[in-house]
Amino acid sequence: MDKYIISSDSSNIHYKETAQNNDHITLVFVHGWLGNSNWWNEQEKYFKQTYNILQIDLGGHGKSDKSRKNWTSGQYTDDIKAVVNQLDSPEIILVGHSMSGAYVVEASIDLPQVKAIILVDTLKDLDQEFTPEQAEQFMFSSYRQDFKSAVENLLPQYLFVEKTPEHIKKQLQSEFLQNESDLAINALRPLYEMDIRKLAKQVNIPVRAINSDASPTNIKNNRKYFKNYDYKIIAETGHYPMLEKPAEFNQLLNEVINELK
Repeated sequence: MDKYIISSDSSNIHYKETAQNNDHITLVFVHGWLGNSNWWNEQEKYFKQTYNILQIDLGGHGKSDKSRKNWTSGQYTDDIKAVVNQLDSPEIILVGHSMSGAYVVEASIDLPQVKAIILVDTLKDLDQEFTPEQAEQFMFSSYRQDFKSAVENLLPQYLFVEKTPEHIKKQLQSEFLQNESDLAINALRPLYEMDIRKLAKQVNIPVRAINSDASPTNIKNNRKYFKNYDYKIIAETGHYPMLEKPAEFNQLLNEVINELK
């Protein structure tokens, strides 16, 4: 069911809710940069008989308002909290992909009903810094100059692997190009302005991850900040394992949830 709720900056936030049952754990799925709630449709189909499912469109994304002026990590966090706080479920697991891994971490700190976080191909080494200046130099300047060229030629080097299905590449590139370069930059910039290590130290619940093997995960570094961190690998996928290998991803996600329970 499609629903809307107002975030703290008066943006209308869209989310999809499936099979609301107060006796069930609620899985809240949050997409990455320039994504939308539909990225989790295969997870909704797989898990809806066992769990309550929520799929959020962050502000500026999907069916949510695109008129946002206040682009900060705190504002994205407020989008998530606005949705979660109207639930009756006493037990929630936040699932965040890519940039939203950082935002579900920040949101969880003020949400006692959240019992665990599951990260999807994100925050793989918390000691690895990427500053706002580096983001400007290596990404944002290219987006301003020619966003279409960056989407078609620059980003595939970092987002896809040889076995990423061609139809997934085309789908994602088409979705990216529905946005103007200014929105693309504004939507991503908050990730590089936040102190994720400081936030990670405040998290007292289990943090698990399902990561692609396209780049390494540094468990030693992450455990310096997260009190309870572990991960699983999904092989031969790029940055979008839930889209590239949905059946295998769902099995791994189910394993992680069962271990958390």
